[in-house]
Amino acid sequence: MILLPTKSAGYKNDSNSISIVDDDRDKLFDGLLASGFDEASCISKVQSHLYRKAESPHKPSPYLISKLRNYEKLHRRCGPNSRAYNRNMIKIVHSKTNGGGAAAICKYLVFKPSNGLGNQMISTVATFLYAILTDRVLLIRFDKDKEGLFCEPFINSTWMLPKNSPFRNEKQHVETYQSMLLQKEKAAINLPSALFLNLQHTKDDPETFFHCDYSQDLLRNVPLLILQSDQYFVPSLYMNPSFNLEVTKMLPEKDTIFHHLGQYLFFPSNKAWGLIRRFYETYLAKADEMIGLQIRVFIPDSVPQQAVMDLVLNCTLENKLLPEIDTLNSVSSSTRKNKTVKAVLVASLYPEYGENLKAMYQNKPTISGELIGVYQPSHEEHQKFGDNKHSMKAWTEMYLLSLSDVLVTTSLSTFGYVAQGLGGLKPWLLYKLTNNETHFPACEQDWSLEPCYHVPPKHYCNGKPIKDFVSSFPDLRECVDFSHGVKLVNSLLWL
Repeated sequence: MILLPTKSAGYKNDSNSISIVDDDRDKLFDGLLASGFDEASCISKVQSHLYRKAESPHKPSPYLISKLRNYEKLHRRCGPNSRAYNRNMIKIVHSKTNGGGAAAICKYLVFKPSNGLGNQMISTVATFLYAILTDRVLLIRFDKDKEGLFCEPFINSTWMLPKNSPFRNEKQHVETYQSMLLQKEKAAINLPSALFLNLQHTKDDPETFFHCDYSQDLLRNVPLLILQSDQYFVPSLYMNPSFNLEVTKMLPEKDTIFHHLGQYLFFPSNKAWGLIRRFYETYLAKADEMIGLQIRVFIPDSVPQQAVMDLVLNCTLENKLLPEIDTLNSVSSSTRKNKTVKAVLVASLYPEYGENLKAMYQNKPTISGELIGVYQPSHEEHQKFGDNKHSMKAWTEMYLLSLSDVLVTTSLSTFGYVAQGLGGLKPWLLYKLTNNETHFPACEQDWSLEPCYHVPPKHYCNGKPIKDFVSSFPDLRECVDFSHGVKLVNSLLWL
């Protein structure tokens, strides 16, 4: 028998047994998900809404729901294993030019996510939005280390690029978008049937003008695009006049784009959900409040652990996210009744942060009388690229963090971006330390649920440099954790 929490209060501290209960919250996430999916193949789609104590105030718009249903029909008609897919792929492979691609019923967007899991997830959401806006079928080429992490998002179809696809090698016999741009001044451009588009962040990022109408006019006539990215390039889509209106109609609360599309796309597989559910029920369920704490150290050799620990404590204690300890009394001398229980979930590659925080609250009572439990699911020491077990641990911890009532994350960390987006949380962002330094304030609360786009366009479409995004794009603001980056905001809150 699977034990589930109740909607209104999660697990009750005084209950001896828990049973499955009816819940009035829509398990289809207010219509975001379509009914009729195979519940046994993705248990998290049935159960996950029961693990969030508070119902999200952010509701998907009817227009977004209609766009998702229309996309699902397109994916079933043109996706893998359909007659249309087989017919179109043969045509694309054997055509050196687009061959009337503008009138094609089925167009494709093959996506190769890159970098770590957080980068891959935020860029997948951006790519999915681009697929919806351009009426393309999204096909993902996850590497083996990402296999078995997520449920299939689309009913009766797959979003995985077939292993026998000739387009698994994105650069083989495929023209690049950059080379096509060099021809844009010519009177006629012989468009290819497939094109490789690189939106991945590199040290020397060229200006691609991807956000411009003239680029999108060319791209929409290419039957198959192969896109590689590790960035949340949604602001680029918003900057495009042709996409701006659609984005606004679908997502009038513009800081909820990742929240809605991420919740739609990313449900833990049965294996991942089992890990998440067991950890939550064992350590977190009985707490009155859950604090998520994600600590990322980008250059560990140059930043002492004590400096990071001081930063974390300064942030959480100064902002009363965690209580001060009572230095005059011992834990055994505390006799307060009806204590509030707070669970702190620590996500970090290093065990010392969880251990130090646990020792702090085990040895002394809190001034407020609250009981603090500290739990750290894993401590891998190093980020392991290409390792499926490491990716599975990262995904389960991202999801657990998204269940928090209060979230503290590290600036610039895409791991934290995923957690805040899925949970609909505005996190406290820890200042990024680069050496043995102190910083005040230690953290600052974000004002948007959205991930930061770290490498936005540098120029307007006429070639002039962009010096101030807000003057031209009122719904864009500099990121709290990265002044060179931008993110979408809920403009109603800025009036």
